[in-house]
Amino acid sequence: MLLTSKSAKHDLIGGVALFAGLNQKEVARIAALVEELQVDTGEVLCHEGSPGREFFVIAAGRAEATLRGQHLAYLGPGAFFGEMSLLDRGPRSATVTAVTPLHLLVLDARSFVGLLADHPAVARKVMRGLAERLRESESAPTH
Repeated sequence: MLLTSKSAKHDLIGGVALFAGLNQKEVARIAALVEELQVDTGEVLCHEGSPGREFFVIAAGRAEATLRGQHLAYLGPGAFFGEMSLLDRGPRSATVTAVTPLHLLVLDARSFVGLLADHPAVARKVMRGLAERLRESESAPTH
């Protein structure tokens, strides 16, 4: 169910790990930028190799990231994806599919770039998330 009240949306955003530590004004700004999206189990949110136009944060539910059909990770509440394509304007690096129904917060490319410029704390967390993924991919066994 999508949130209709501003306070409910504000609370949801404030509870997402990516936005932890932001003040009330910053959370309110993000709440004004994000769109909410509900998706059903099995829906593909982004396709590996396709252009990226949005950034996603999982508010509720679970998704799976795959690369060339191979499992990379499960993503749950607070996880985010789609940032790499928006940062470098390159193709999506993985496919992400809903494993359960998902409640998502979505930012378009322009809003995402503005968010990072206006909120260095969020930019640092996105960079930390990218670094963690890179380390995981480097340590993953090759087949």
